Parts: sequence; structure tokens; C-alpha cells
Amino acid sequence: MSNNLVIVESPTKAKTIGKILGDDFKVLSSMGHIIDLPAKKLGVDVEDDFKPDYTVIPGRKKIMAQLKKEAKSAKNIYIATDPDREGEAIGWQIKEKILKGKNVLRVSFHEITPHAVAEAFKHAREFDHKMIEAQVGRRVLDRLVGYFLSPLLWKKIARGLSAGRVQSVGLRLIVERERLIQKFVASEYWEIEACLFKPKVSGESNFSAKLEKIDNQKAQVKDSQIAQIICRELEAEEFKVTQVKKSKKNRYPSAPFITSTMQQEAFNKLRFNASKTMLVAQQLYEGINIGQDNPVGLITYMRTDSPHVAAEAIGEVRQHIERSFGKDFLPEKPNVFKAKKSAQEAHEAIRPSYIGRSPESLKSFLTHDQYRLYELIYNRFLSSQMVPAEFLATAVDITAGKYLFAANGSHLVFEGFLAAYNNKNDEEENEEAEDKEKVKNVIPPLEQGEVLALQGLNPSQHFTKPPPRYSDSSLIKALEEEGIGRPSTYAPIIYTIILRDYVRRIKGYLHPSELGFKVNDMLVEYFPKILDVSFTASIEEELDEVEEGNLSRNKVLKEFYLPFKESLDFAQAHIVKEVITTDQVCDKCGKPLIVKWGRRGKFLSCSGFPECKNSKSITSGVKCPQENCGGELIERRSKRGFFYGCSNFPQCTFTSRTLPADQGAGPEDEAK
Repeated sequence: MSNNLVIVESPTKAKTIGKILGDDFKVLSSMGHIIDLPAKKLGVDVEDDFKPDYTVIPGRKKIMAQLKKEAKSAKNIYIATDPDREGEAIGWQIKEKILKGKNVLRVSFHEITPHAVAEAFKHAREFDHKMIEAQVGRRVLDRLVGYFLSPLLWKKIARGLSAGRVQSVGLRLIVERERLIQKFVASEYWEIEACLFKPKVSGESNFSAKLEKIDNQKAQVKDSQIAQIICRELEAEEFKVTQVKKSKKNRYPSAPFITSTMQQEAFNKLRFNASKTMLVAQQLYEGINIGQDNPVGLITYMRTDSPHVAAEAIGEVRQHIERSFGKDFLPEKPNVFKAKKSAQEAHEAIRPSYIGRSPESLKSFLTHDQYRLYELIYNRFLSSQMVPAEFLATAVDITAGKYLFAANGSHLVFEGFLAAYNNKNDEEENEEAEDKEKVKNVIPPLEQGEVLALQGLNPSQHFTKPPPRYSDSSLIKALEEEGIGRPSTYAPIIYTIILRDYVRRIKGYLHPSELGFKVNDMLVEYFPKILDVSFTASIEEELDEVEEGNLSRNKVLKEFYLPFKESLDFAQAHIVKEVITTDQVCDKCGKPLIVKWGRRGKFLSCSGFPECKNSKSITSGVKCPQENCGGELIERRSKRGFFYGCSNFPQCTFTSRTLPADQGAGPEDEAK
């Protein structure tokens, strides 16, 4: 029997750590939280310093009993939950509720490797109460908002709805962006490109230049008529080089990933949504079977906001760069990346736990998704400690009478870190040629005063574009820039508002639903401060201050709750349920049908409810394409997302992800 008991959150992590520690240690999983606030009551005593009333989560009593049983005979007990606020709190709750009176020590590590685990156990410590206070503060804040706001949504809109402190601000960003898109009016404009070449020069010397100025003012060509006039005038002008500038430009590597940048890049390059990215990253962190060395944690902890890298890992990657790429690719000193003000400097960036395990060497042990994400993390870290890429840029000004054209081109002189990783996203890559190739607009050698020949003019029509909808990537970037949420919350924010049907992910972009608009508008109207972006960010900063020991949890909660309670009382007194009437009548009692929302979306209900419980679905108006059916397609919801089904179900089982009459406009499978 083992004298040492180790408790972690997940079975996979338990298996990996158990293999590392050996037979002297028994490693058990708590399966995440065992203790939490009760599900069916507030569980916070607002009169007694917001004291939380933690209880055992239903269904976890068996796990609790097992941990108690194993703890009785254990000489040493260690809690090895994740190295963040949540992990510290999970461990503390286990200690206080299950292992009270026992000598329990905390061990934490940022990578699950033999060396990191051994070092953690050598330096086992007491629990960090400041971290626990910060986590409890966040949990209580979220409970206060969710518990009191949800019934107001039931009263105003529909039963079963819920609101969250941080998720609601994320929803607000998406709704406000959608309204900007709806209000946007496109404006026409034209661009004019001149195709020029050097006369009397053999070989290919064609290049293009873009009209930039007219009479020293920015060119504004608003319609085709003006564009045609300009082109006619240009055909009679002499094109002369007035300035040639050549300069060397460096493009620097990006920092190794933190949670937000990993989620953004995984969306941009792999088309992973935020939840999928975190799920796959957790698998890589907790341990993968890789033959005789199995299982092994392949990356460092995936919830972090610090680009800091351990000195040992820096030394390893520098040796690898010199060995694999040569000295020219290695900077004289290690590259250092600045963390944002609120970053946890004790944490590390997301990197491979051992640089010697190349993605290719692990390919046969990883799933396709695991391999792609590991490759992204590996190459990003590798490139972060390499020298910049060097480009030779050429900028040419060309005049033609009162018109000024500009031609720009560049070519790669030394690829530097680009030999390992291209840190441009898809949009940037579409706008420019690949870095290892010359840009398509190759400018021949030119001198000031040189006269060029005009091969042709290319006027092209364009329209201004509305701001783009948020994707997982751009929303996470916006949340981070605004200071909303922390590494552990970005993916849950998006997951939750999609789960509640406030937002739908369509072709990778986030569209607020009709219900999302209604929920957002009600919350903004009655709780403007809670939905204020800067206020939410200030709360996050205060929780960071609690973790640093500079602020008390109760002070943060009290300053939040008092104005929140005022808004709550006002809303409860003034909110009136919105009733949307229709011209349809109930076929059972003759009363008007009204629009309601439920777990499966919008439907028609008898206004005589609860006396009359008749209801019916709202159809899309599109006929079912099945021959001799006669039904209409209805939007339905399943665990995998939204789809369209026939109103004659179960007689007709036709389903489609999109409306046949409007391909591509329907809901997309949220599981992707």
C-alpha cells in the first residue's frame, strides 16, 4: 500500500503523473470540482461578508468517499491540481471538506515531465490563500449576477434563460458589432493602376503602380465617369520616376503562445474554435502515449497570460536552433517578450515540454487535431528564439502631370525565423505573397528622372465594407484588449453564449440571434453598469489585486453588490413581460397565439396559457423538398446545433443544415 496519496483533477493527468512517480505514490482524480455553490439556491450570505456556502456537487459523493478512504491510510497527501486560481481553489476545497485535519501539501508544475514533477514535489508548499480569495471572489460575483438576473429574463422574455457577468459583456460586443453592420451603407470608390515598363529594356520589366494623389491631395475617385476622365488624361501624360527609396526592413518573431494568442492562431490557421483548441491543448498537456516513454505531457500548461519561458527551456531551444538551422539563425542573446501588466509572471508561455520531440517524430502517436496544434505550438516557440527575417523594400514615386502614382515591392533577403514559422494570419497571407517568394509586383531597377512607358491603365470599382463580424479569434482578441476575462474564461464565454442560443456560429463567424438581441437590450437598459466594458475590466483588475494581496475580496464584492442591488430593485419593480401577438388564433380555444421562447427556440403559444397549453412551431415558410410531402421546414435544435426539419415529422424525416431556398444562410453545426 502506498504511503503517498496524490490528488489531481483528471484521470488522464492521474495516469501520466502516476507513471512518473512510480509505485510509492497512488494518484487519484477528483474529476474536477467536487465542492461548489449549491445549484438551487444563492449559496452566498450577503449579510455576512458574502460568505459562500459550499456543498458537495450531486453525483460526486462517490468520489469524495473514495478520497476519504484512501486518505485514512496515507502518510503524506499532496494536491497537484492545475497551477492557477481554479486549481488552487479545487485543491483547497478538497482539503477543507474532505481531508480536514490531515497534513496536506500543495504541489504545482507547469509541465508534466519527470523533471518538473520531481522538482514540484521537492518544493511542496502550503496553499496560496491569496489565489483562493481571488477565485472565491470571482465565483461569488458570477453567482450574484447569474442568480439575480436570470429570473428577470424569465419575467421579461422567457423562462429558462440565464445571464452571466462576463458572458453578457461578450454578447454585448457581438450585438453592437452586428448593429454597426446593419446600419452600414456602402460607398462606391475606384482605384486606378498603371501597368508600366522600362522602354528599350529586353526581358520582363512590367510592374504596376497605384494612383495615390491628385494635385498633392489624396486621390478620391468616386465613380466610373471620373475614373474614365482620369484615364483619358493619363494616356496623354509622361510617366516619370521622381523618387526611389530602398530600405532594409526586419520582421520580428512573435512571442511564444499565451492562451489568447493560441486560440486566435488556432482559429486563423487551423479553423479550430476556442473550445476545441482548449480541449486538444489539455490532451497534449495532460499526457499522450508515445511508445515506451508513455504517457508524456507534451506541452506546458495551456491557461496562461505570460510569455515568460524558463531559462532551461531557452537554453535547450537555442542549442536546437544552432544545430538544426545554423548560427546565423540564432540571436546573440535570447529574445525577451514583455508581458502585459496583469500577467502572472510565475506562469510560463505555452511551449513544447521538450524541444527534441519534433512534431514529425510524434505524428504516429497523435490524432490529426493533436498533431496540428502541437506543430503550431512547437514551431511558434522555436521561431520565437530566432533572428528576424530581413527584407529589401523598394518604394517608387512616379508622376504623370498632376497625378502621383506609388509602386511598392519587397523581396526576402534572409528568412530568419520564417524558416520555422509564418506569423501572419490568413488575411495577411491573402494580401501579400508568401514570405519565401518575391512579392508579385517585382520592381525593376529604376533611377530618379527615368521616363517609363505606359502599357495600360486598369480602373477598378470597389465598395467600402462594413466592419467584419467577430470570429472566435477576433472576439478573444477584443476581450483581451478590453481587459475582459482571463485565460481560463475566453473559451467558456463563447461556448456559453452559443449554448444559450444568444449567438450562433455561422461559417466560423458569430451572429447574434433574435433572442440574443432581446437579452442584450434588456440587460443594457436595466443594468448599464454591469454591461459596461470598462467596469467589467476594472473588476478583473481588482480580482488580480486580491490575488496579489493588495485588496480584500469583501471590499470588491461590497463595492460591486450595493449599486447592483439598486439596479436590481429598480428592474424588478419596472420590468414588464414583453408580449408579441400574432394574427393567428388557437385551434383549440380560439384565443390569439403569441410568440414565446423556449429551450428549442421560438414558438407560438396560446395566450390562454396555462388554462390552454396548445402550442405550435413557427415555420420558415419554405416548403419541404420531399415529393408529395406538403410540409414546411421548421428550425429545430439538437445537441449538435440547429437544423431544419419537416413540420410533418415523424411521417417525413427530411432534415437540412440550411434552407434549400437559401443555401448557406442556415445554422451551422456548433460541434465543428
